[in-house]
Amino acid sequence: MLIDLLRHGEPVGGSRYRGQIDDPLSDKGWQQMLNAVDGHSPWDAIVTSPLVRCRAFAEACAATRQLPVTIEDDYKEIGFGTWEGKTRAELTVIDPLQLQRFYDDPIAHRPKGAETLVDFSARVTMAWQHMVEAQQGQHLLVVAHAGVIRVLISHALGLPYDKMFRLKISNASISRIALEQGQSPELHFHNGRLGG
Repeated sequence: MLIDLLRHGEPVGGSRYRGQIDDPLSDKGWQQMLNAVDGHSPWDAIVTSPLVRCRAFAEACAATRQLPVTIEDDYKEIGFGTWEGKTRAELTVIDPLQLQRFYDDPIAHRPKGAETLVDFSARVTMAWQHMVEAQQGQHLLVVAHAGVIRVLISHALGLPYDKMFRLKISNASISRIALEQGQSPELHFHNGRLGG
């Protein structure tokens, strides 16, 4: 079983802590995603976050390739609480050290009102387990968010979740996980794209 994890492209409004704010892709974001898959179609099915910056591309990709698409509510991005909608620069003005504290220890220093990392990881990994059981042996494209992809890679490789923010997940990048019966999952490539 192969699972390709595709992060959404740039949303309207550029880089900010969006969390569960439902901004659509910008024109640049659409182009980034088209470039990432570059006409490739190795998948049997597509699974997507319900948020429009993922779902719109997933549905368009599925339609052009005549593939089934499933919307997985639990693949929504982590809720960032009071950080939602703010840029790094805006957060730094409020408190110059809060971002560093968060990335050093995201469990103890999450934003006010944010979803806990434990709850986020639990909902994402539960959805992963159900997906893997339901679609064994298939090659899937999962269109999701940086946080979701970090959790899935950490889960597959047995990495601690409190270190997941050390994984760089670029806009419209793809990471591939291989699952073989009786073997540990393997990360075949990370933060890349299918196009040449």
